[in-house]
Amino acid sequence: MLSRILVPMDNSEHASHALEYALENHPEADVTVLHVVGVPSMMMGEAVGLPLADDISEAAAEHAEAVFERAYEVADEHGREINTNVGIGHPARNILDRAEDYDTIVLGAHGADWSRATRQFLVGNVTETVSKRASVPVIIVH
Repeated sequence: MLSRILVPMDNSEHASHALEYALENHPEADVTVLHVVGVPSMMMGEAVGLPLADDISEAAAEHAEAVFERAYEVADEHGREINTNVGIGHPARNILDRAEDYDTIVLGAHGADWSRATRQFLVGNVTETVSKRASVPVIIVH
């Protein structure tokens, strides 16, 4: 029986489905939703403003608000409570660094990068990395 589940989330449908799966299939488990605000790069325009903020942690928390609002809605629909946590940096590395604190990781097959031109290059990049390197079992939800 799983007692601690980590559900990494972005604003994708696959991430919402992963949270739904965790809540429905493991009703007794403590579920933690992790949103990682990436470091600035050419492909992550939203994160570019982080270094300009007076308090990076506060700015990251603000970026995570919309994702957590959706996560709380999903949890509410299932009559469950969840924990939330914000990470800063590379999503896969953040997830892997926290893996040992959980019994399993449940994540969507594709994240927010599942769009247009990036589709052929980045499809499931975080999911693939986590599933190959995690120290705990990984459940991938489509």
